[in-house]
Amino acid sequence: MNGSSTEHPPWFRSASGWAWIGFAAIAVFFLFTEHRAHLFGALPFVLLLLCPLLHMFHHGGHGGHDSHGSGEKEEQGGATTTHHHADGGADR
Repeated sequence: MNGSSTEHPPWFRSASGWAWIGFAAIAVFFLFTEHRAHLFGALPFVLLLLCPLLHMFHHGGHGGHDSHGSGEKEEQGGATTTHHHADGGADR
């Protein structure tokens, strides 16, 4: 079974593979140079669209806000309200 079978090189090491890699490199170069203004013009909108995703992943999903300082108030037996004044003082 281990007879005279020849193994073929991976597709990217064959002559047609190198031709496709060269064609793809040239195509990517021209797409980037000709459409650079469109890509960079859309970048602020892409960043704005990423904000909700980053917010969800930062807080660990939709339950992440529950753990922000709520443990201490629950141990005291009730919620305490703090009012801040313009002069820097605080009332409880």
